[in-house]
This record gives sequence, C-alpha cells and structure tokens, in this order.
Amino acid sequence: MNKHRILIVDDEHAITRMVKLNLESTGRYEVRGENSSVNALAVAREFRPDLVLLDVIMPGADGGEIAARMKNDAVLRQVPIVFLTATVSPKEAGKGGLISAGMKFLAKPVSLATLVGCLEEFLGKPTEATTPAVPGAGGGKSNQ
Repeated sequence: MNKHRILIVDDEHAITRMVKLNLESTGRYEVRGENSSVNALAVAREFRPDLVLLDVIMPGADGGEIAARMKNDAVLRQVPIVFLTATVSPKEAGKGGLISAGMKFLAKPVSLATLVGCLEEFLGKPTEATTPAVPGAGGGKSNQ
C-alpha cells in the first residue's frame, strides 16, 4: 500500500503529535513531525514528503522563510506547502482553507475531515488499496 508522505513542521510538540496520530489513523498517510524550524529543510530533503504542513510563527525561522527556501531547493521546489496556523481564524479560513499569495492556509485547530480534504485536494483521493481496513479507522475525529 502506497501512503502519501506528509511532513508537519510546528514548534508545538502537541500539534505535531496530534496531527501525526490523526492522519496515520486513517491508514492513508505516513507522517513525520519536526519541531525545529532550523532542521526543517534537512528533514524535508531526507524524508522526501509529498506535502508539507507548515506553521507560520516559529522560533529560528518562520514558515514563510522555510517555504521560500523549499521553493529555491531543486529537490523540494515541487512539494506543495499548506500553512497550518493560529494566525488565521477558522472563520477567515472557512471550511476549505484560505488562499493568500497563492498559498493555502488552514486554521488551528483543524478537524481531521478538513485536513484530509485539503490533502486530497493536493494529492488526490486514495485508492481502495489505501483506505483503512478497519471500519471507523480515523473516524472523523477532530483535534480541536
């Protein structure tokens, strides 16, 4: 079974842990969390994600700096980036997220359904072979 590889970069351990657990519970994603913005680029090069979830405000390097570095990196420039941030309210982001300067923003906290919908928008829907084998796996839980 081919799973989409997702890298989440957020300085809050609880956020990376919760997103990882929720996404992996669907059986569709392999998720790696990174809590150091300084290490984000090296981790992305090594992990080779299909998509990066990126916090905006972090110590060391903010999400905008990391995104710019990724877009200038020959290995990473084609990897989609979705900002997962508390700087945008759920009302501003709406159900499908906010698009600003060509970038997608999702508001924290984000429901699993909204997050998976966003990932599917960029990566496509999983095939039958990648859907959870256990009924209720992923169960639409929210990390709110």
